[in-house]
Amino acid sequence: MTGRPVRTGRGAGQASAGELLELVRSRRAVTRGALQQATGLSRATVGQRLDRLFRAGWLREGAGGPVDSPLGGRPSITLEFDDEHAVVLAADLDTRHARAAVLSLSGEILTEHSGTLVVEDGPDAVLGELGRWFGELLEKTGRGAESVCGAGLAVPGPVDTETGRVVQPPMMPGWDGYDIRSRLARALTEHTGADPVPVLVDNDANLMAYGEQRTGYPDCSAFVLVKVSTGIGAGVVVDGAVFRGIDGGAGDIGHIRVPEGAQTLCRCGSYGCLAAIASGGAVARRLAEAGVPAASGSDVRDLLASGHPDAVGLAREAGRRVGDVLATVVTLLNPGVLMIAGDLAGTPFLTGVRELLYQRALPRSTAHLDVVTARLGERSGLVGAGAMVVEHLYAPERVEERLRALGV
Repeated sequence: MTGRPVRTGRGAGQASAGELLELVRSRRAVTRGALQQATGLSRATVGQRLDRLFRAGWLREGAGGPVDSPLGGRPSITLEFDDEHAVVLAADLDTRHARAAVLSLSGEILTEHSGTLVVEDGPDAVLGELGRWFGELLEKTGRGAESVCGAGLAVPGPVDTETGRVVQPPMMPGWDGYDIRSRLARALTEHTGADPVPVLVDNDANLMAYGEQRTGYPDCSAFVLVKVSTGIGAGVVVDGAVFRGIDGGAGDIGHIRVPEGAQTLCRCGSYGCLAAIASGGAVARRLAEAGVPAASGSDVRDLLASGHPDAVGLAREAGRRVGDVLATVVTLLNPGVLMIAGDLAGTPFLTGVRELLYQRALPRSTAHLDVVTARLGERSGLVGAGAMVVEHLYAPERVEERLRALGV
């Protein structure tokens, strides 16, 4: 750590309590002395701003650090973000199934529940049921409703993150433009007794990518996750932040037109979409036409797990079609990691992806590329949703707002 002050939005020597908390959370400065060096603030000012964070219950003292001075002396007391002072609620909604969890502020899943929840039943019913799940999960953890600081929801459609509303979602009939945030906040209050808390909503592939990149590949500056379940979508994380495009539509690769599907109608109403011929839903449809009971991507996943030969063959073929499209994605973004997730994320599909990807993409684009499957499995979206809420609530500018609201 050098003595040169860090750049802050308030100028050298003007770092706020929120910016001090950010330095501690990121482990860039974890002692009072290091915070002075990093910000240019005086010892007294650092002490005053840290006192606000201690009174809010957001910081705690850890063990003593190494002695920096060659003359010896007492070790410096380290500072830690107290990840036990609150919990986050998170849910990952698929077309026919959902997962919900209570997470610590560090991303640890404290308890979770999964079950059938059909998105076509409509937002009012689905979000009301999620509120009930959250109420039961909080009881299991023994945490009171007052400990909830926010909730995050992953949905299988494009999201305008400014409003939290889905925009023309092909897989979510009846949800277009619906006020998800308000309905889920109301359901939480109904089933937990909690005061209204911030609710954030994003696309499921985005949050899966965010969760996987943060936990498994924090040093990867360009990360792509492709979810292949009933539909197909991609999440892109660049320099640690989700890339969403101008209105949340980035990564919707399932609706790229491909020649092989020219005669196939997609759920979006167009012909020739990649999802219409290579998603878990498309594979399920072809299996059903062959007399194999399958109605969704999750049914295909079960058949693949049992080694069903027709499912294996169709999954590999679907992988090849997706790999053909991903050759363009990889050439454009030059990622370090390409992760395959979702119901079809197994060896047959991954083999098909690699066959076409390495055949079609330039060697320069794939020389340093790792093609892998999800590490967090079905928990990717939960972890990403929880992280989204924490990063939102503890961003420096929002910390100041919250401290003032607490009167500290």
